[in-house]
Amino acid sequence: MPVSRRQFLTYALGLPISAYIPGAMANVLNDVLVEPDLIETLISRAHVPRHSDEIWVLVDDDEASLSIYRGNARLERFAPVSLGRSGAKTQRLRGSNVTPLGEFRINRFNYASKWHIFAGVDYPTPAHARMALTNGVYTQQEYDDYFAYYRRYGTPPQDTVLGGAIGVHGLGDADPDIHAKYHWTQGCVALTNAQIERLVELVDVGTRVVIR
Repeated sequence: MPVSRRQFLTYALGLPISAYIPGAMANVLNDVLVEPDLIETLISRAHVPRHSDEIWVLVDDDEASLSIYRGNARLERFAPVSLGRSGAKTQRLRGSNVTPLGEFRINRFNYASKWHIFAGVDYPTPAHARMALTNGVYTQQEYDDYFAYYRRYGTPPQDTVLGGAIGVHGLGDADPDIHAKYHWTQGCVALTNAQIERLVELVDVGTRVVIR
C-alpha cells in the first residue's frame, strides 16, 4: 500500500512521540519536532511568475495536465499527461517509479531520445537534498557529497538514493492508448510526440518547471 507523507516521516525520524507520551501533548510535540515539508512550502509559492513575461511550465498531478504560461497567461494546455506509475510525491527514491514534486529548471535537451524528445530537469534539487537529510534519507556525508558534485559539475548527481534522469518527454514508440488511460512512466512526465515538439518550441534551458 502507498505510504503517506506522515508515515514516511515517522519511519525516517524514528518512533513518534506518542509512543512515549499519551494524549494531546504528544500531538503538539510531534508537530513541533517534525519540520514542515520543504518542497510543499516551495510549491505553494511557485505558481507566481517571476516576471510578467516569464515562460514557465506547470504540471498538475491532480488534473494530469501540463500547461505552458507566459506570466499569468496560459499559452498551451496538454491533457491527459502521464506521470510515474507510483504517483507524485515530494520525496522520491531511486527505482520507486514516483514523479518528484517540486520546482525545477530545464537543464538539457536530447533530440535523439527513445522518447522522441527528452527535456531534462535539475532533479534532485538542493531542496530535495536538504529534505532527504532532514528525513534521514541522506547521511551527512551523502549530503556533503551532493553539493560537492553540484559545485564541480554545475548539475546535481544522478546516482544517489534519490535517483535522477527526470524530465518531460514524448512517447517515442510507446502505446498512445495506454498513455491516454494510465500513468505509466518511471518518474518522468510524458506527453504525446506532437505535444513535446510544441513544448520545446516554447521553452529553453533555464525554463522553470513546477510539478505539483
